Amino acid sequence: MSPELADVLSAMVCRVRDVSGAIPLVRSYDPSDRAWNAPLPLLFQWRWGGQNRPVSVSTIRKGLDETLQASGLADSTGQPLRYQPHDFRRIFVTDAIMSGLPPHIAQVICGHETISTTMSYKAVYQTEAIEAHRAFIARRRSLRPSEEYRTPTSEEWNAFLAHCQKHKLSVGTCARAFGTRCVHEHACIRCSLLRPDPAQRERLVEICDDLIARIAEAEREGWVGDVEGLQVSLAGAQDRLDQLDGEAARRSSAVSLGMPTFVEISKRTTTSTDPRHPEHPWPTESCTAYAPAHAHCVRVPRR
Repeated sequence: MSPELADVLSAMVCRVRDVSGAIPLVRSYDPSDRAWNAPLPLLFQWRWGGQNRPVSVSTIRKGLDETLQASGLADSTGQPLRYQPHDFRRIFVTDAIMSGLPPHIAQVICGHETISTTMSYKAVYQTEAIEAHRAFIARRRSLRPSEEYRTPTSEEWNAFLAHCQKHKLSVGTCARAFGTRCVHEHACIRCSLLRPDPAQRERLVEICDDLIARIAEAEREGWVGDVEGLQVSLAGAQDRLDQLDGEAARRSSAVSLGMPTFVEISKRTTTSTDPRHPEHPWPTESCTAYAPAHAHCVRVPRR
């Protein structure tokens, strides 16, 4: 945030806050959704009729027109400048990104669903945004300890490669981050970070069947401690199976429209009924798809 913008915002906060120092909560009407919003600490509010009310959009537009007219600012053609309230949203995004704010952070501030919408607000070239972001990263790195950006040693690199190799398991992949210990002591079937492989579903079923048999044996022999541990493992294996079945159900829920065949397209052509054969439609186009069913009534074009 630039010092000028911070000064303006602080002046607005000082103007609208009450005796307790907080900004009053007011309800505003959304003309697009045609609904009243929840009470919010709006900066554009004033006291009217003994109540705090939001400043209407028409009043803001009128104030902008009067301010621009009083300033005497004009464009390249000499015409007075015209601003809309939404223009300042674009100005803010442009100034913030050019000052080094990452675009994805500006997307969160503006509440946009996609970053492409945020980038369309930015009135600068893509290369300028990239250079501004690189400068921001360079400034952040200069403030952090230099040890975090040193070249890793051979031992550290080998440890990282060994961690990556341990990600591959018999029933899936371990998603545990590098440098973190295994909280389940490598009982991977219980871990929520296990990403099961759909191709290993039969192996999971065998594990569940084996655990059920071992639980029955432990209950028969009176091994109470083993029963509790095996039940936890069985619940973890069943959760992995439910996860695979849920993903398979989501994939199968997609509807395939398929590709229309030539026969289907030809059947959509405009037809008329042959008075000699009412049960057969008379094709109005020369199409070989009608030849088998209408060999006695298809018109042959003359040369």
